[in-house]
Amino acid sequence: MYLTGGRQGIRRNPAAMVLVVVIAALIALLAAPVASAEAGSSRAVPRGGYDELWVPSSMGNIKVQVQWAARGGSASLYLLDGLRARNDRNAWSFETNAMEQFALDNVTVVMPVGGEASFYSDWYNPSNFNAQPITYKWETFLTRELPDFLSQFGVDRTNTGVVGLSMGGTAAMTLAAYHRDQFRFAGSLSGYLNTTAPGMREAIRVAMYDAGRYNADSMWGFPWDPAWLRNDPFVSAPQLRGLSLYVSAGNGIPGVYDRPSDPIGYWNTAMGMGLEFLSMVTTRAFQVRLNTLGVPANFQFHTTGTHSWPYWSAELWQARPQILNALNAW
Repeated sequence: MYLTGGRQGIRRNPAAMVLVVVIAALIALLAAPVASAEAGSSRAVPRGGYDELWVPSSMGNIKVQVQWAARGGSASLYLLDGLRARNDRNAWSFETNAMEQFALDNVTVVMPVGGEASFYSDWYNPSNFNAQPITYKWETFLTRELPDFLSQFGVDRTNTGVVGLSMGGTAAMTLAAYHRDQFRFAGSLSGYLNTTAPGMREAIRVAMYDAGRYNADSMWGFPWDPAWLRNDPFVSAPQLRGLSLYVSAGNGIPGVYDRPSDPIGYWNTAMGMGLEFLSMVTTRAFQVRLNTLGVPANFQFHTTGTHSWPYWSAELWQARPQILNALNAW
């Protein structure tokens, strides 16, 4: 049989036509799963392993150290740094064995890098004392930009725990109080949990300036600004009802991990004693506040302990079962 019209003389082979149709159908079937995967909003959480991610934010790209859940689970645990947070690594990753503690667990450990003296909050302005080039927007980053980014890897933005030490402990309680849709667990290790108590505004102001010449007025405004109350865990305590809470502090007396051997070591120990005592006082006030409200929490007060990393590493291990239970991440 021949085609009619202007292209006469070209023979059509019926068997070849059938073969073309079959091949086209097979190609369509094979292509379909690929298109579906690309169209999806997330992919499976990598099983174990470590990555350093650069996450877009209003502050620029933020480095985040991540240890993925051992069996691809969707839960996550944010570990927040202290006042002198560095710009190259989160101190949880090298001052403690936090990653080893959770290496076999089904939870992704998330360690944001940076945020020195930020209290992980949204500031009003850049600090003018040290010519800070950006305005800190850490609350926005930790509760919107970062969870949105991690959700692309299958991390559930509604099943998150947050633990911080010192400044990070204060922030952990504040973030959890205002973002209950995200956090199921909050832990404060040697945090300052009554930041508007008499003398605390002044103490925070001095500490921030000492850490890097940061101006506290750029953070939460003048001492009478409502932002100070908004970022005080003592004030927002009623909003923690129903959350799994772990709170600890030493009393400033040197303990098993305090072994200074040189002038710098003795100086650091002395400073750690004072800082931990202040943490203990504000944490005790926070305990009374929660008890008055009828909000349960796991409080751990120790007979020794200064403001230093070995104590926080040990305390994280003690909190681990509660964290995994709250996130269903065993």
